[in-house]
Amino acid sequence: MFYPAIRKVLFQFDAETIHELTIKGLKSTGKSPLNIFYKQQVADKPVTVMGIKFPNPLGLAAGLDKNGECINAFAAMGFGFIEVGTVTPRPQPGNDKPRIFRLPQANAIINRMGFNNKGVDYLVSQVQAANFKGVLGINIGKNKDTPEENAKDDYLYCMRKVYDLATYITVNISSPNTPGLRSLQYGDALNDLLIVLKAEQKILADKYGKYIPLTVKIAPDLSEDEVKSIAKSLIDNGIDGVIATNTTLSRDGVEGLEFGGEQGGLSGQPVKDKSTQVIKILSEALDNKLPIIGVGGIASSDDANEKLAAGASLVQVYTGFIYQGPPLVKDIINGL
Repeated sequence: MFYPAIRKVLFQFDAETIHELTIKGLKSTGKSPLNIFYKQQVADKPVTVMGIKFPNPLGLAAGLDKNGECINAFAAMGFGFIEVGTVTPRPQPGNDKPRIFRLPQANAIINRMGFNNKGVDYLVSQVQAANFKGVLGINIGKNKDTPEENAKDDYLYCMRKVYDLATYITVNISSPNTPGLRSLQYGDALNDLLIVLKAEQKILADKYGKYIPLTVKIAPDLSEDEVKSIAKSLIDNGIDGVIATNTTLSRDGVEGLEFGGEQGGLSGQPVKDKSTQVIKILSEALDNKLPIIGVGGIASSDDANEKLAAGASLVQVYTGFIYQGPPLVKDIINGL
């Protein structure tokens, strides 16, 4: 595929401008014959996790298709599952631009987007229009101006809106770009949120006659004790899965690079080992009571297999996909 040549041109321009143009292009071609430019056949490597049958263990991480506009296009590339969002109850612009920075020397990206999205109602309309029959995760968050003590109301609102359309729902409490969000990962705040969400899950399961699993996405910037505490809360509250990890606030591996000091979450190669270490600790603490979806620095089948060996049942890519494009999907699946 000719993605490396295309990337050379794309990377000459502002990262967010190119992202927006790419999303528009994928949205317009996802259901058309023009998807031939990125459509590919991949090996069938089915796996069942959380009671869901995945065509293969490789997924697209949340954040790339925040508004669910390109579901069919990403499906054509061969992903075993697609996670859209993070979406919030109300549309919000996110943080001031510029807010995405490429660090090609480190195969990394720093972003401080701040949950920019068109709101949950718009995402719902896009998911309905896609009529996608594969595995779809919908990642939900809170609006920036919602007080921390009212965060659960935003998660409940989004959960009710997307429940009937999602294959699983991810609760994002680990983005570093929404003030106060990461504090929901700890102690009573986490337990209070999970109790409410599990109760609502039961109500919605009865209403729609189907059980939609709940996963929680956590940060890589946690101590071993904090990871173990989160694992206990997940088990105690009957959560169905955990995604490890989000972006990091650390700047290890990008010191001295252009844009290396920008604020925001760092993704890509520099977060790989931190993410894998969290997965290892989680895996031991969870003791097979719930599955882990591993994400963070995956740029090859070796990286993906490393996450699986550490204890993950599924893996997701984001930054590696930005740098390598659709060929990465086939390469990883072939090498699993």
